[in-house]
Amino acid sequence: MSEVLIRIGKKDDLPRVLELIKELAKYERAPNEVTNTLEMMEVDGFGANPIYGFFVAESTNGIVGISLYYWRYSTWKGKRLYLEDIIVTESERGKGTGKKLFERTMKHSLEQHCAGMMWQVLDWNDPAINFYKKYGTRFGEEWLNCSLEREQIERFFGS
Repeated sequence: MSEVLIRIGKKDDLPRVLELIKELAKYERAPNEVTNTLEMMEVDGFGANPIYGFFVAESTNGIVGISLYYWRYSTWKGKRLYLEDIIVTESERGKGTGKKLFERTMKHSLEQHCAGMMWQVLDWNDPAINFYKKYGTRFGEEWLNCSLEREQIERFFGS
């Protein structure tokens, strides 16, 4: 087994990052939901006002996983790290890569003086749920996820 190193993501990593995002969408049974592009990711992550960051897991096989995060602000708690996704390519799962990415992300939240970190997990994703339980994760039951897509907002305003 080759050694996996965790490092901060770079703009040159984005093509592989987008491949991993599409792999995750397929795993989560929503392969047609990815509308993000390399151009959007470059602007949003490396433009004048970056809104996300990421770590990559790299081995001799190249980038085999990512942890993508951004900042949230809680009126009750202050600055928090929001872990959008941990993705490990299928052939590398079960080898500790996800653990390394998650722990590096937790450490980053401390380095950035966050009050904590948060994320979501699908209720049917038992491997991920069991993984997070090992860290003493608190799973919520009260809050419902809400979203509006751009097209819905445009229709509302008659755009």
